[in-house]
Amino acid sequence: MNSISKTLNTWLGRNALVLQGAAAPLLVVAILGMMVLPLPSWLLDVFFTINISVALMVMMVAAYMLKPLDFASFPSVLLLTTLMRLSLNVASTRVVLLEGHTGPEAAGAVIEAFGHFLIGGNFAVGLIVFAILVVINFVVVTKGAERIAEVSARFALDAMPGKQMAVDADLSAGTIDEKEAKRRRSEVAEEADFFGSMDGASKFVRGDAIAGMLILLINVMGGFAVGVLQHDLSASQAANTYILLAVGDALVAQIPGLLISVAAAMVVSRVGKDQDLGRQIIDQVLISPKVLGITATVMGVLGLIPGMPHLVFLLIASLLGYTAWVFAHKPPAPIAQETTFDAATDGEASWDDLQPVDQLGLELGYRLITLVDKNRQGDLLTRIKGVRRKFAQEVGFLPPAVHVRDNLDLKPSVYRISLRGVMVGEGEAFPGMYLAINPGGITTPLIGTATTDPAFGLPAHWIDERQKEAAQMAGFTVVDSETVMATHLSHLMQVQAAKLLSRTETQQLVEHVSKLAPKLIEEVVPKMISIAVFQKVLQLLLEESVHIRDIRTIIESIAEHASTITDPTELARCVRVALSPAIVQQIYGPTRELDVIAIDPPLERLLVQALSNANSQALDPGVADMLTQTASVVALKQEEMGVPACLLVPDTIRSAISRLVRRVAPRLQVLAHSEIPDTHTIRIGPILRGAAP
Repeated sequence: MNSISKTLNTWLGRNALVLQGAAAPLLVVAILGMMVLPLPSWLLDVFFTINISVALMVMMVAAYMLKPLDFASFPSVLLLTTLMRLSLNVASTRVVLLEGHTGPEAAGAVIEAFGHFLIGGNFAVGLIVFAILVVINFVVVTKGAERIAEVSARFALDAMPGKQMAVDADLSAGTIDEKEAKRRRSEVAEEADFFGSMDGASKFVRGDAIAGMLILLINVMGGFAVGVLQHDLSASQAANTYILLAVGDALVAQIPGLLISVAAAMVVSRVGKDQDLGRQIIDQVLISPKVLGITATVMGVLGLIPGMPHLVFLLIASLLGYTAWVFAHKPPAPIAQETTFDAATDGEASWDDLQPVDQLGLELGYRLITLVDKNRQGDLLTRIKGVRRKFAQEVGFLPPAVHVRDNLDLKPSVYRISLRGVMVGEGEAFPGMYLAINPGGITTPLIGTATTDPAFGLPAHWIDERQKEAAQMAGFTVVDSETVMATHLSHLMQVQAAKLLSRTETQQLVEHVSKLAPKLIEEVVPKMISIAVFQKVLQLLLEESVHIRDIRTIIESIAEHASTITDPTELARCVRVALSPAIVQQIYGPTRELDVIAIDPPLERLLVQALSNANSQALDPGVADMLTQTASVVALKQEEMGVPACLLVPDTIRSAISRLVRRVAPRLQVLAHSEIPDTHTIRIGPILRGAAP
């Protein structure tokens, strides 16, 4: 016996996945079989009981789920349970019409119980009860669930761009990695697919309710006709037999159908992702002592009115009053002590009081201290670690640590980012609120405080959590306060990358490379160039947003030219040529045809004469102003068209032109002719025109 049991368990373990995969097709085949093949009454009892059990299970799952995607298979479950009920209706109708004349037990014990016990054997009462259930199911539950599913599907589809942009913002800020971003994007897509499926699946519930009414009408008319015409029963006998069985059959199918309809309504009307439905209702409805106390008072007053059922009303009032008293006298949760970052001392002044200037600092107003307090679930420090990690992975060196401290001189909700003691950025954040950023073209009004995104200057609104879903559905990019600050910090670190590369970071970078390629770094730094020259070359690259991740190519290019070139600017130019494929890819992506901005030949000749070497004549201020203003306008038009703004100039003036236009058009990239890889082609777009004075 044990060997047989072990063999069976082994077989089931090996074929578990196969059986699970075949479950749905087998269920569909069984449903079709019930419609076609005659079933004995005892088997109908089994299937009716299973139908009721499945409906209860589905409703319990809907009640305990935390978010709609926890029950992503619900549309398919809804289809299968609807088909199962309809197939049972067909099978039971066949049995009732064929064997109904033999007695009320002909269709099985379940239908007999619903026809006699639940409605007392009175088919008129059964018809009325069934009609009421249909009204509840069809008019109230199904109609409301269908409307919610329709609106949710439309809003989920409209909110997809905003939610995906929020994921991209978190990824850019370094708060999540690529794996988490991929998971979130997939969740957003699945959510839209789910609500779209629920919009269609709600029609199954509606159709099931209509089918229940029609099937009952057909069974009543058909059973009465069969009983009178074929079995010679009197009208009263036929009514008591066939109509009673038809009503019992309808009630057996309608009650599970009502449970499934309620489950569908619970799934599509679910709001929030932290608690199941029961906990959510208790926390939001029954937790307020004031609400319970007022309700208890009203119920007590009603209970004292003559003629009212005093016992019931006063008992309920007492229970509500006692619950309100318990919640009102519940001890409050302990409040964590506020974290203090700068402690004052009463001792004499010493050299320890002289603190070095922070390489990179973040100062917070007192309301923002909670964002870095782990006792209050503050997540800002974790976000900052993610920003530094992402910066190192993208730019190519580890930035200095961010020194976070409070500053009582700031406004309560203001934060300030400083570089070597000098403010480089400032913004405002509100813990517990969300920033809804308008990516462009959205005209939907929001209830909140109008502002601008501190990182990129886009129009935005500070909103509370109640407005979050509506803003996402309207297409806004919605992020929390920590993400706002982390994104602002990440953007400024990218802009100030050259200044962040101090001698300390350069030395650490050299030591890191020496572990990977010791011979290469020993031959170049400090034998061929000093650490100061090496730092200057890297800073010149970073000033023009050229990442230094490919440090091997940089060092090899320096080694190739350092014997004849000592000027850091010229070395940086040679390195740029070596890095040209990476620079072009950073600007244009994988495309092979590059849309570039060119300079009118007469103006280009003038610029070459004025900027090619130190002995040339100075560039006329009017020409310089005209060039910078025109470049700024053209660059803005290129970005509005979704094309990278890149100016192509001769090699001899690339560096000078880049410095000239950087202040008015910081996003305009300047490439030299030698920096276009042989694998790429160029397409001349706008041309900067001008005339010599």
